[in-house]
Amino acid sequence: MKRIFTLGLVLLVAVQAFAAGKPKTYFVDSPDGKISATVSVGDGISYTVCRDGHQLLAPSAIAMTLSDGIVYGDVLDKVSKVKKASASVVKPAYPYKKASVKDEYNQITLVFKEFDLVFRAYDDGIAYRFVSKRKGAYTVDAEKAEFRFADDPMAYVSYVYGEERPIDKQLMNSQENLYEYMHLSQWNKARIAYGPIYVEAPTGEKLVITESDLVDYAGLNFYGADGGFDGLFARRPSREEVGGHNMLQGMILERADYIAQCEGPRNFPWRTIIVAQEEKELTASDMVWKLAADPEGDFSWVKPGKVAWDWWNDWNLYGVDFRAGINNETYKYYIDFASSKGIEYVILDEGWAVNKKTDLMLVVPEIDLPMLSSYAQSKGVGLILWAGYKAFDKDMEGVCEHYSKMGIKGFKIDFMDRDDQVVVDFYYRAAATCAKYGLMADFHGAFKPSGLNRTWPNVVNFEGVYGLEQMKWSGGDMVTHDVTIPFIRMVAGPMDYTQGAMRNATKNNYRPIGTEPMSQGTRCRQLAEYMIFDAPLSMLCDSPSNYLAEPECTDFIASVPTVWDETVPVAAKIREYVVIARRSGQTWYVGAITSWDARELELDLSFIPEDNYHMTVFRDGINADRAARDYKKEELTLPTCRKVKISMAPGGGWVAVINPAE
Repeated sequence: MKRIFTLGLVLLVAVQAFAAGKPKTYFVDSPDGKISATVSVGDGISYTVCRDGHQLLAPSAIAMTLSDGIVYGDVLDKVSKVKKASASVVKPAYPYKKASVKDEYNQITLVFKEFDLVFRAYDDGIAYRFVSKRKGAYTVDAEKAEFRFADDPMAYVSYVYGEERPIDKQLMNSQENLYEYMHLSQWNKARIAYGPIYVEAPTGEKLVITESDLVDYAGLNFYGADGGFDGLFARRPSREEVGGHNMLQGMILERADYIAQCEGPRNFPWRTIIVAQEEKELTASDMVWKLAADPEGDFSWVKPGKVAWDWWNDWNLYGVDFRAGINNETYKYYIDFASSKGIEYVILDEGWAVNKKTDLMLVVPEIDLPMLSSYAQSKGVGLILWAGYKAFDKDMEGVCEHYSKMGIKGFKIDFMDRDDQVVVDFYYRAAATCAKYGLMADFHGAFKPSGLNRTWPNVVNFEGVYGLEQMKWSGGDMVTHDVTIPFIRMVAGPMDYTQGAMRNATKNNYRPIGTEPMSQGTRCRQLAEYMIFDAPLSMLCDSPSNYLAEPECTDFIASVPTVWDETVPVAAKIREYVVIARRSGQTWYVGAITSWDARELELDLSFIPEDNYHMTVFRDGINADRAARDYKKEELTLPTCRKVKISMAPGGGWVAVINPAE
């Protein structure tokens, strides 16, 4: 009997252990019921994402490891409560690609002893975040963020620029590179990539994976893994020195053995899986914006607009009686040009502050900033100053106070080239300090947008994109890139691509020139990019002399808004073409660009109300395939059927401004 009793006890314990280890599942569906997330809690935490019953994301594990060994997502974690919530509200958006955004979702919060895990389902995707309940100081030593796929889907991946290097070296980068189209199994495991990443599901859906509400934490990067890819987070720098480009960067000497230092309860960033049935939906995605924190305070003073920019065109002026360069005469000329065309701003890029001194209070003798600021204000133009990261951070408060009193309108802050916790915190501090003094911020040498522009609307643009500046030195295929980034990089937020070239080249005629650069593709392509690319602060990259020689195109560029009341994706296919319509007041602006393939499309503009409308059209000229600057301007009537046939040359574009007929 004793033996039987002992055996029974062993079996009972085994059954109890099995029952305790059996995963429990929790579900959340999108408001339209098409997208769902299933969260499994048992042997750790994992989740899947489905649409209409198709599994898009296979079981993918998530966890966070803290300094004292606590793991959010440990095998022993138990859900004590499940909270359900939903929302359907319309929120004002400014400055943005639409005047308001509908924020509608269903949500579950899994309550654990040490933390909460929140899953939110939208009609266009899934997001999750960890919420810590800890008190006092602690560190996040590691985060597990897997993205697994049952098949081997095709994806667009942008590796960190350069060859294979140690991971810490790769994490020092400006997130500017072209995309490689490949099966995920072809990922070079020695190289890391930055987000967003675009994945094509075998069932036809398109996924874009990125993050939002990144505050006081390391940014989300990626490395290849069996069955997909994993999140990668830079360890927090523990020792750095000023160095790099003109003594303006923070060069990391040592890193800690953890990702982030934390204090008390907090939200961690959202991990987002954006889902689209049609590619064109991605060009108007609001997911990253919706998940970011609301702004606090009044930002009605923020005035986005266009900027006459000096650096891309190498300060090249002609037909003037002074030596062009970084001097008062040149900048007065830029100011006069901007004023004559109704362009809101002029930027003083690198060179106005004394080189290699890491001090923005030291201005070169050729520049009289108080005089230039006063002159610009008398002409109705604002000045924006370029600033290196370490120079700006050296005395952020003093610099902002000093130059705001001078009448400067904002800073273009450059060369951070990292997304570790220290630099992410710098972005937040810079945004807050600029806002305190009524200044706008445009981040260059920057990681991708992650919602900061919603929380701080004075943050009016980000680089973090392989943009037109590359044409000064690179032979990369910019035309194909142009019809790729609206589906990937632009999903994360606005991008300072810096279009507007008046020297345009066909595929065979293009060559990189640093002092008199040109664009790839046609003149109309450059015009259309002011409608295609989101950029509340938008550059005119070329020389005022070149613009004044092309008044018709320049007047058009100057007239295009940079923020919008409505955005409608018209037609799009990644790597082939993009057509986007944007409305400001009663006026519609429609832009189209194509790949290196000539293309004819019939556009359905039935979203424009029934009425009589007039169209001003810029289209590729008949010889644009030979001379890329060739274009034709036409005055037309919008057909009542709202069907418009367009034709684009290789690397071409098409633009229409549509107004109610008088």
